[in-house]
Amino acid sequence: MKKPFLFSLLSFLFLFTAGIAQKTAQPAPSVKWPDNLPWWKANNLRVIQTNLPAYEAATLHPDSLLKDLLACSANTLLINAGGIMAFYPTQLDFQYTNPYMKPNTLAEVIKKCHENGIRVVVRFDFSRVHESIFKAHPDWCYISPKGERIINTDMYVVSINAPYVQDRAFKIIAEVIDQFPIDGIFLNMPGYQVNNPYEGKYHGIDQNEADKKAFAAFSSGMTLPIVENKADPVFQKYLAFKKATVEDWSKRLHELVKSKNNQIAICTYMDKYVDIIRHESQSNTSLPYWPYTASDNVSNAVHSFPDHIVSNASIQQISFQSRYNAVEPEEVGIRLYENIANGSGLDISLMGDMRGYEDERNFDIVKTIYAHHKKHEPYFGNYKSVAKIAVVAPGAWPSGEPMQEYRGIVLMLKEAHLPFDIIEDAQLGNLAEKVKKYKLLILPEITYLSAEAIRVLKEASQQGTHLIATNRTLFDSPETLQDLFGAKIIQKDHDGAGFYLNPENKTVFKRFQKQSMLFWKFNLGLYDLKAADAVFLPILAKGRPGPPEIIGGHDPTGHYAMGVKKHAKSQAVILPINLGRLYYMHGYEQHKNILLDAIDYLLPEANQLVQTNAPERIEVILQEYTKNIPANVTKKTTDGLILHLVNLTGFSGNTYFKPLPVYELTFRIKSDFKPSKVFSMVTEKPVPFTWKDGFVELKVAKLGDFDGVVLDR
Repeated sequence: MKKPFLFSLLSFLFLFTAGIAQKTAQPAPSVKWPDNLPWWKANNLRVIQTNLPAYEAATLHPDSLLKDLLACSANTLLINAGGIMAFYPTQLDFQYTNPYMKPNTLAEVIKKCHENGIRVVVRFDFSRVHESIFKAHPDWCYISPKGERIINTDMYVVSINAPYVQDRAFKIIAEVIDQFPIDGIFLNMPGYQVNNPYEGKYHGIDQNEADKKAFAAFSSGMTLPIVENKADPVFQKYLAFKKATVEDWSKRLHELVKSKNNQIAICTYMDKYVDIIRHESQSNTSLPYWPYTASDNVSNAVHSFPDHIVSNASIQQISFQSRYNAVEPEEVGIRLYENIANGSGLDISLMGDMRGYEDERNFDIVKTIYAHHKKHEPYFGNYKSVAKIAVVAPGAWPSGEPMQEYRGIVLMLKEAHLPFDIIEDAQLGNLAEKVKKYKLLILPEITYLSAEAIRVLKEASQQGTHLIATNRTLFDSPETLQDLFGAKIIQKDHDGAGFYLNPENKTVFKRFQKQSMLFWKFNLGLYDLKAADAVFLPILAKGRPGPPEIIGGHDPTGHYAMGVKKHAKSQAVILPINLGRLYYMHGYEQHKNILLDAIDYLLPEANQLVQTNAPERIEVILQEYTKNIPANVTKKTTDGLILHLVNLTGFSGNTYFKPLPVYELTFRIKSDFKPSKVFSMVTEKPVPFTWKDGFVELKVAKLGDFDGVVLDR
C-alpha cells in the first residue's frame, strides 16, 4: 500500500554511512551440483527453444547454434526431435521423416552442447500425424460430432485413445532415447483436442470409435457426450475419464523414460508424472492486454504444484497466424523478469534458430536478462512466499468471463502492492495445510469445486482463514454458499447496467468519502443475505434513463451487493457481482476500492508486509530466499529477503513502450531480522536502509526496467 516517508537529516546521514560500509554483489562462481540430484532440481533453467520449421533443418548448423546459445548465456536447448515429423533418421514406418533433415545434425547439436555445459531437451508432438500416416491408419485420427477431421495442410489431429498415441508414441520416444544422450523430453500439445488452434476453430468432442469404447468401459456403459456442458453429469464423467486416461498415459511414459535413464527430465503442460511443468506467456490478440502473464503463470504453477520445477516460456510470435513477427522487446523483458522474480527460470521460444531470423528485436533484451540471471544465479530459484493472501485461479489457462473476473482481482492486488499467491482451483483439495496458513483466500467466480476442495475451504474458515467470493462463486453448491456466506441465490444472472451501489457505510468503505453512488455494468447477482451477519452496498434501482430532465428514481431495491458471515475465528464476504471483470475491462478505481475496503475490513494488517510510494505500474514482488547453491540443497532456513521490482510504466494498455525511469522509491518492509547488508543486483551497489521495530526502511534512488534488492540476514 502507498505510504510516503519523511526522513530526517539524522536518519539520512545514518542511511548514507550504513550504505558505505556494505559490500557489493559479486558474480556467481561456477558450481557443481550433487550427482544424485536430478539436474533440473537446481531450478536455474535458461532455456532457448528453437521451434524449427521443417525447412530450417536444411540450414541449421550446430556450430552457429552453439555460438548463439553461449552468447545468450543459455544452459538448456529445446529442439525438435520427433512425433509430427522426425528430425533424425528414424527406422519406424509410422513416423514421417522431415524431408529436409540432415542425418547427423541432431547428434552433432547434442554433442557440442554437452561439451559446453548445455543440456538438451528434445521436443515431441503427438497431436498430429502426416497425411501419409492418416491414409494408412484413418482410425488413429480425430473425428468430430459432425464427422469432420481437424487438418492443418497435410497434418491430421490424432485420437488419444487410438493406437498411435497409446502405443506408437512410446516406440518413437524409446527410439530417440536409445539413439541420443538427451537430457529431457518435452511433449507439445498433449491431451485431448477439440479445437484447431492454428485456425481458431472449435470442432467438438472427439467421436473416434476408440474413444467411444474407452469411455463406455470407464463409465459402465455411458455414451460419449457430444456437447461440453458442465451441468451435464455425463460430461462430468467424461472430464473424469479424460483426466484418468491422460494420467494413465503419463504414468506409462514416466515408467518408460525413467527405466532407461532417471536423469532424463519429462517436461510438459501437465503435472502428474512430470518433472518440469511448462507454461506459456502468449500474446493476447484481444484487448485488454495482460502485462502480468508471466507472474500469473509462474505464481499459479509454483504454489499449486510446490514439488515441481516450473518453466514459463515467453512465446515470440504474435499469434499462430503471425509466427514470423515477434512481440515487442519491452513485453519480453517484463515476461522474463517476472519469471525469475516469481521463482521460475528463463525460457524463450523462438520460431527457428537465431540465424536469418525474421524479427531480431528481442535478442538484446534476452541476452541482458539471461546474463543477469547467470551472474546472480544464487539469488534466484529458491524462494519462500511471504504472502498472507491467496487468490484461487479458475484453472491453469483461464478463459472467458471467469478469466476476466480473476484477472481483474489480480490486477487490483498488484496495483495495491499487496503480496499474494495464486492457487489453481483444482489443487485446493491437495493443499489443505498450505491453504489453512493463509489469512485471506479470494475466490473470483470459482465454480464446480470438488468435494475435497470444499472441505478444505470450510476447514480453513473454521481455523481462521477469511474468505472473499465474487460473482457466481459456488453457485453450483447452494449448501456451501449458505454455510460459508449465509447467502442464497435469487437471481444468479442479472444485468447490472444502469444500477448503482451505495457505499453508505463510511466506516467500512473509507475510500468513498466523496461518493454515494457507484455505477454498475455486467453481472449484478441478486442474493438473499438474511442469513448473513451484516450487509453492505445497497443496490439502487435503474431509475429513469433518458435526457437530464427526467432522470432519477434510483431507489433502494432491498438487495445488497455485499454480505458478511461471521464464523468462530474468521469472516466470509460474498460479493455476488462482476467486480473483477468490471475493473479488468474498464479500470475505474472505485471498483478496485470496493475490494480494497473489503480486505481492510477483514484483514487490517494486510498492508503491513510492504508499504511504498511506488506507482501502481511498478510491480512489487517480495520473496524470502535461500541462496540457490549446492551447499543449501537441504537447508530449511532462509538467507534473507529479495524485493523484486518490475517497471510497467511503459505499458499503455495496448502498446508496450520503453518504461520511464522512476526515482526516489521508498519502501517499508516487515522483517523479523536486521539485515547485515542491502544491495541492488542491477547496480551492484549498497542500498541505504534502517531497521526498527521489525521493519526495514529503504530507498531506491532510481528504477530502470527492473531490479532485485537483496536484504541479507
